Amino acid sequence: QVQVVESGGGLVQPGGSLRLSCAASGSIFSINRMGWYRQAPGKQRELVATITFPGSTNYADSVKGRFTISRDNAKNTVYLQMNGLKPEDTAVYYCNAVSKGGGSWGQGTQVTVSS
Repeated sequence: QVQVVESGGGLVQPGGSLRLSCAASGSIFSINRMGWYRQAPGKQRELVATITFPGSTNYADSVKGRFTISRDNAKNTVYLQMNGLKPEDTAVYYCNAVSKGGGSWGQGTQVTVSS
């Protein structure tokens, strides 16, 4: 059993930066992969970035070169550093943890990019 909780969202101007955090608890050693997804109102949830236990990463084309996913194993936390934010990045960002038994989702944190 794994639980994840997101934090760090907020309002930022275009071109600005935010750093999201995802803290995991429970059976953390069963986690194979963690990632960030986002969903705008009325739209389908989409993948933003993932990181595996060995540390390999994948990014959506829309965020490559701007976003960086990383982890701090000592804190059981995954981060999403977002630079060069655009209005189209506005969404609720969700953290996900995947194990053999399935996936766990957080409640989400709102990111709004607006001038």
